[in-house]
Amino acid sequence: MSVESAPLQGITLYSHADDFRSHWIRYVLTEKQIKYHLILVDSDDEDLASLNPYNQLPMLIENDLKLFISQIISEYIDDRYRQNKLYADAPMPRAEQRQYLWRFEHDWLKLADIMLKHPDSLDPAAKAQAQKQLRDILVSLMPLFQHFPYFMSEQFSILDCMLAPMFIRLHSMGVELPKQQCRPFYLYCQRIFSRPAFIKSMTLQEKNRYAAQLSN
Repeated sequence: MSVESAPLQGITLYSHADDFRSHWIRYVLTEKQIKYHLILVDSDDEDLASLNPYNQLPMLIENDLKLFISQIISEYIDDRYRQNKLYADAPMPRAEQRQYLWRFEHDWLKLADIMLKHPDSLDPAAKAQAQKQLRDILVSLMPLFQHFPYFMSEQFSILDCMLAPMFIRLHSMGVELPKQQCRPFYLYCQRIFSRPAFIKSMTLQEKNRYAAQLSN
């Protein structure tokens, strides 16, 4: 569907069919029970380029507003639609959440970008290094997954919305964690992946590709 024929009212989300940042925003919208119009495109889509100077996905359009940075999109959605809040209202915990999101984007998600590159542009040495880095990070965080049902919290939050789409892709990245040592992490993933909103937020392509992770 072209940009010109996109609906003018409500939220339109331009999303890749299998991308963890796009999945993150679809998940936020679904957890908050917000109806939206989904347009699946690739980042090199010509119509997307006419709206977004970086050809970056996901991209959200609502009325005259155009947003294409995932963290800004997620915060806007939570502020604009108050039901099922995902960000903290109090300044201190909200600032802490935003800082974690920044760290995840600059550390973990960039490692994921390296590992999920198209085979034509994949650097095997860089992928192996990224696999080790992310594996070591997650193993070191096992006490957090053991002590909290959600990421560093008793309550489901925006941090879970950001991390779950990356975690379901760990196998595709070639990141395998020791089952016994990392049991709290796998239980955490099981809790998140079984949430109706998480499954509903996935595209058909994602459901097919990650069927094994959803069934565990």
